[in-house]
Amino acid sequence: MKRGQIVEVEIKDMKFPAKGIGEIEGKKIYIKNALKGQKVKAKIKKNRKEYAHGKLIEVVEKAPFESEAFCSHFGLCGGCARQTVPYDKQLQIKADLVKKLIDDAGIENYEFLGIEKSPEVYGYRNKMEYSFGDEMKGGEMTLGMHKRGQFNSVVTVDQCKLVDEDFNSILKSSLEYFRQRKIPHYNNKLHKGYLRHLLVRKGLNTGEILIALVTSTQLDIDLTDYVKSIIELKLEGEIKGIIHVYNDNLADAIKCEKMETLYGQDYFHDRLLGLKFKIYPFSFFQTNTLGAEVLYKTALDFIESADNKTIFDLYCGTGTIGQIAAQKAKKVIGIEIVEEAVKAANENAAMNGLDNCHFIAGDVLKKIEELNEKPDIIILDPPRTGVNPKALNKILKFTPKEIIYVSCNPETLAENLEQIQVKGYVVEKIKCVDMFPHTTHVEAVVLIKRKHS
Repeated sequence: MKRGQIVEVEIKDMKFPAKGIGEIEGKKIYIKNALKGQKVKAKIKKNRKEYAHGKLIEVVEKAPFESEAFCSHFGLCGGCARQTVPYDKQLQIKADLVKKLIDDAGIENYEFLGIEKSPEVYGYRNKMEYSFGDEMKGGEMTLGMHKRGQFNSVVTVDQCKLVDEDFNSILKSSLEYFRQRKIPHYNNKLHKGYLRHLLVRKGLNTGEILIALVTSTQLDIDLTDYVKSIIELKLEGEIKGIIHVYNDNLADAIKCEKMETLYGQDYFHDRLLGLKFKIYPFSFFQTNTLGAEVLYKTALDFIESADNKTIFDLYCGTGTIGQIAAQKAKKVIGIEIVEEAVKAANENAAMNGLDNCHFIAGDVLKKIEELNEKPDIIILDPPRTGVNPKALNKILKFTPKEIIYVSCNPETLAENLEQIQVKGYVVEKIKCVDMFPHTTHVEAVVLIKRKHS
């Protein structure tokens, strides 16, 4: 077996989050997005003595449980990986892979409570970050998601089934407008061009829509007619704001170097478990609103009692879970590195009449040292990278009786749980919540208790 060779292999097992495992010449081969039960063709990308990595080229035989995909973009768009898998089977795969990951990390004697499904499996996303580009070099401009396995190609996803039709209408109208005027997209290799991203956010329970057009500063384009074309669209929701974000950063990510409001306001609202939240364009807010309600209910159910307790809500975003807990707690103190999110969190607490919440802007690693309170409960909801080991050590020095860990990346969760376990804590319960149907992503909620507490 050589690098570049095309091989055919049967997938016998899987590894979190999305790697199928086959065997050739007595050696394991890992293939991203392959499913157990499939027979696939793959191109060898890496060949080591103990293992090999392959790139999926073609599914020769589907797994017995697979059916046809429901979306015309499937296979090209890099967004969904499991459309051909019945939803109940998707849940089973995710739960099994997470449990194996936790077990392999040496976490023992905990209660695994399976997985909660998403209340909606279609049209559930309340946020999309679309990229301008082209599907083929030099081809017609596209707007959508990166092509699977080809990061420099963008597929127009104007019939996406993970969003409601307002998103698809805004995408189609934006693309048509800029195509007709031959306004160039930004080339990430040459760092030339104008149009970079289109961010669309919508409040599920309010219908409020916020749109951000992200461009470079290389051209000075009058966007008055663009704004007019968007606000004249017939949508189910209501456009509350259209903003122009300037970004000359070389990285292919949405960065805000300067922002201008073209129409309306630079925020929108949504409701979650009876509370109202003001959300700015770059504030973190769970992308599946109904799924978030299931997630936060699960986390709060793990808390034996919040009555008269002091809670630290770390990596708190716009303070959603902290404010929900604050309705019973004595005090909630949140820390979040994104200043815009902290501004929203404090505004939201005031809007919801919660005077026992205080949210602080800064890095948890540094700001945790400034807290003089002693928490009864700590809620951790970190980004995909998990909790920095140094920050985790400082957090554990507060010796809370309970820690509720909400994770969007079970791999870094497993790493953190290993560290927590050796510091005098035990993992009592783990439950998965599916926030992202038809993808490989899954959330997990963990109840951790101090020994002899």
